[in-house]
Amino acid sequence: MAALGKIRSRGVTLIIIIGLGLFAFIAEEAFRSCNGIKGQASQQIGEVLGEKISVQDFQKLVDEYQDAVKFTMQRDNLSEDELNQLKDQVWQQYIANTVVENDAKKVGLTVTEEELQNVLNEGTNTLLAQTPFVNQQTGRFDVNMLKQFLDQYNKAKNSNDPQARQQIDQLTSIYNYWLFVEKNLRSQLLAQKYQGLLSRCILSNKVEAKMAFNGKNEESQIQLATLAYNTIKDTDVKVDDSELQAKYDELKPMFKQRIETRDIKYVDVQIKATASDRSGLSKEMNDFQKQLAETTDPAQVVSKSASQIPYIGVPVSKKAFPQDIAAKLDSMAIGTSAVFESKNDNTFNIVRLMSKTSVPDSVQYRQIQVVASSVDEARSKADSIMTALQGGADFETLAKKYGQTAEKVWFTGRQYEGAPSMSQDNRQYIETLINTGVNETKNLSLTQGNVIMQVVDRRAMTDKYTAAVIKKFIDFTKETRAASYNKFSEFVTKCTTIEDLEKIAAKYGYKVQEQANVSTADHNVAGIRATRDALKWIFAAKEGEISPLYECGDNDHMLVVALTKAHPQGYRDVKDTQVQEFLRREVLKDKKADMLMAKVKGVNSISAAKAKGAKVSTLDQITFASPTFIPETGAAEPALSGAVAATPSGKFSKAPVKGNSGVYLFQVVKKTKRADAKYDEKAEIRTAAQQNTQILSNFMQDLVQKANVVDNRYLFF
Repeated sequence: MAALGKIRSRGVTLIIIIGLGLFAFIAEEAFRSCNGIKGQASQQIGEVLGEKISVQDFQKLVDEYQDAVKFTMQRDNLSEDELNQLKDQVWQQYIANTVVENDAKKVGLTVTEEELQNVLNEGTNTLLAQTPFVNQQTGRFDVNMLKQFLDQYNKAKNSNDPQARQQIDQLTSIYNYWLFVEKNLRSQLLAQKYQGLLSRCILSNKVEAKMAFNGKNEESQIQLATLAYNTIKDTDVKVDDSELQAKYDELKPMFKQRIETRDIKYVDVQIKATASDRSGLSKEMNDFQKQLAETTDPAQVVSKSASQIPYIGVPVSKKAFPQDIAAKLDSMAIGTSAVFESKNDNTFNIVRLMSKTSVPDSVQYRQIQVVASSVDEARSKADSIMTALQGGADFETLAKKYGQTAEKVWFTGRQYEGAPSMSQDNRQYIETLINTGVNETKNLSLTQGNVIMQVVDRRAMTDKYTAAVIKKFIDFTKETRAASYNKFSEFVTKCTTIEDLEKIAAKYGYKVQEQANVSTADHNVAGIRATRDALKWIFAAKEGEISPLYECGDNDHMLVVALTKAHPQGYRDVKDTQVQEFLRREVLKDKKADMLMAKVKGVNSISAAKAKGAKVSTLDQITFASPTFIPETGAAEPALSGAVAATPSGKFSKAPVKGNSGVYLFQVVKKTKRADAKYDEKAEIRTAAQQNTQILSNFMQDLVQKANVVDNRYLFF
């Protein structure tokens, strides 16, 4: 009871303690929940129509697209620039597909399996022409070839036969590519149906058709009096802030930006090799030149040199080499060149040309892979097959006996000329292919077994070269880099403000540069590779801040950035420097036009205009449908075309015409109809409707603008 009394006497204190404990528990759970939400948000690469896409899902789309590109181009890797372009394309396609699917769903548009099958049966869609299922005789997609392949793939996938399993990797790559094509085909068909629905909403009529016909075919000859704006100096025209504000209010929709951008100043220092660095590399290259000239194994010397160009040891076309090397091969005799410098890519180079030959760039062949439990057994089987073929046996019949189709396939230079390395087996395989005559059969002994190969066609005879190349970048040493880094680091440490950056840079021999309107869609800063961290800093910084030192490029650049201005999404401010510059030009043009029109007020003839200082010329074939080009100002003037069309033959212009580059007065000399122009009402109505439909084709841009797209790719790529 005493204990209970103590508890009661301290009830308020206990309630507070328990309350704090409960709060701590709730807060902990809330904190965990917030962390979970933050974690999810940190993985979101963007948003379209409120639908978020994670970095993982986007990466899957990129990988899918990349695999398709590699398949079509027969390449193992893409360059950084190619990957950036691919990522942009995937993002734009994702946005387009999302907005079209969303709008199509509202009106009940879908692509049915029957519609897709009809397109496959027809076989004329451009996407289908880029698949492996094109009939070589007709040059068109063949749906039966697709069906045969899918049947072959499913059988191989579910088979336990070792020979069938050997083909599954190649079949899978083709299958995945087909899934990619089919997916894009569905998206394309849906977009076409959506656009087709919109186009059915566009009509024309007889009045519009007649006006359009006259606008194209009624030609005017005029005498033109030109008073160019540049005849008045900008300094002779005063512009005040109220006029700029009025012009801003008039043109305000032009200054709306849909994404945030930022202006920066930066100092970029590229580390370059010193004279001492060059001398050391030159000596090393001279040693490699002697070794390459004397060796019987060029691959070993090229590998030891760490050349940028691998040695694959088979004949390749000039296009497989960089331009400087290809140019050398043109005039080079068999042998080894001296060390030479290529300034375009800042390299030292050596070339040893082993052979030059003319071989087919495309070879069609078929083969039988001889698989056995041992190499000796494979050799024996291969000999038996060759004996049968030499005795008149049918190639396809023998292939079927060994569970193969002996399908005829094309092999081209593109499939191996960019290879980063080449095994002895692959080298032997390619050499045999390109040097075997039509209808010849070869028994090729490889490490893992034999291949019976028969060439059935050879095309595109091309000069090809077997050459070993040592190409080394003229790089700086560790000591040179350390000295450059220490100097730049000292400079960055002293820069705490933008004023410091601009003031101190010259003392260190650096140059401050500017870049306006940096956006999150950029892949780098100032065109320098590997600057994603700097880009992330730019969009996290506040105006006036100075970044840390960034090491970037190919480990040969150092960068410091200052954020000078942030332009948030929405309307640019009237005080914005770029807006002010644009407004000033427009106000100057308006005021100069007013001054020139006041100067020619009351003028009613070409001669009177000339007396006021106008330049006079004669222009022919002016139509309402096309802007008139004025040689005196070098400008196209749509307003003048409209004014001439509205003025009868023989009449002087009712008022001066304000154009893009000057003020104009004119006398219509004559109007004629084109002699070959014949009015076809139905055709003109169709043409007018088509032109209106073309204008409507910008619907995608409108849909995207309303989709509230959020692009955070810069945080991840």
